[in-house]
Amino acid sequence: MSTFGTLFRVTTYGESHCQSVGCIVDGVPPGLALSESDVQVQLRRRRPGQSNLTTPRNEEDLVHLQSGTENGVTLGTPIGLFVQNKDQRPHDYSETDLYPRPSHADWTYLEKYGIKASSGGGRSSARETIGRVAAGAIAEKYLHDAYGIEIVAFVSSVGKIHVPSSPPSTSPQTSGPADDADEAEDVLSQEFRDLLHTITREQVDQHTTRCPHPETAEKWSRSSTRLPIRIIRAKEASDSIGGTITCVIRGAPTGLGEPVFDKFEATLAHAMLSIPATKSFEIGSGFKGTEVPGSKHNDMFVKKEGGGLTTVTNWSGGIQGGITNGQDIYFRVGFKSPATISQAQATAQYDGTPGFLAARGRHDPCVVPRAVPIVEAMAAIVLLDQILIQNSRKAAATLLPRITTLPPSMVIPPRD
Repeated sequence: MSTFGTLFRVTTYGESHCQSVGCIVDGVPPGLALSESDVQVQLRRRRPGQSNLTTPRNEEDLVHLQSGTENGVTLGTPIGLFVQNKDQRPHDYSETDLYPRPSHADWTYLEKYGIKASSGGGRSSARETIGRVAAGAIAEKYLHDAYGIEIVAFVSSVGKIHVPSSPPSTSPQTSGPADDADEAEDVLSQEFRDLLHTITREQVDQHTTRCPHPETAEKWSRSSTRLPIRIIRAKEASDSIGGTITCVIRGAPTGLGEPVFDKFEATLAHAMLSIPATKSFEIGSGFKGTEVPGSKHNDMFVKKEGGGLTTVTNWSGGIQGGITNGQDIYFRVGFKSPATISQAQATAQYDGTPGFLAARGRHDPCVVPRAVPIVEAMAAIVLLDQILIQNSRKAAATLLPRITTLPPSMVIPPRD
């Protein structure tokens, strides 16, 4: 469906080459200071034509607030936002009248609906994500103003080149079975954990690849021109390349998540895998956490300054039992190489006739630099929705008499 969320509900609309795209956002708390500029800053980071790494489609992506605010303050009623499509070229896609693009949605949309958009990817196009980013910017504004929450995403790999996250191996080399990898001291290196804890959007945006790790960005770049070699090579070959985005949420409150089917990480995975071109998701230590024993992966509890508990490590990625524990939430999303390329590929027409397709149009050789604000937006939408759900539960509980008959281990005492 085109709606996401329970209390904070986002409905997006629009196809790649229709008149406009946008969204309706319901559940925004009243009294939030909000202007178009608050939304525009993230749309500017998502827009095409930012550099020679992205599609040359020339769209300003100027957002217009249609409802739900007055005198720069939210009313608590649905907010309508729209962005006009100006640089439309539907004729660039005439070859898709005969050929479904390999690994794109042309064929599956036709099979599902019996009809499809004649140009571009329709609703499967990344153009749809404008509505998500606009809604996410509103969610972020509330999260920052009410809780001081920070959400920062960055490109952590392109092709086979990754920002290093594993500690150097200290295990002796043996001739026996290769089972000593679990002897690593930590699942993630201290350098990578420090990066997650301190990274800012300003640092992310300093490089066109949106990779804040200088050594890795240098591997992607020609030192003389600072052009990302791997992405440029794909572009020059009429090809594409994929990558990953890592995101960290700092300052999220404890207690968020709705077990058992709507655990926080499950809802987060749903949100991330709904983004076009995504193929994988992992949270906390992720797949690396499967390679070490529980004695080294468990997050041991300690007393937190000011009361309550925290943990020595955070391999859980801020979530335990599907519920946030107050620590940094970090996860990684994998994006495939974009399906639409202008390189001639042997494929088949809709009627099965074999042939060659060299797609036209304007497309990103690598989507990950532009997908950074999309990941941030979906994280913000999930977080605000879960906060509203938890706050409604807590508000309802305050109307009941205080519990005094249960042992302390079962009830959190009231805090001043």
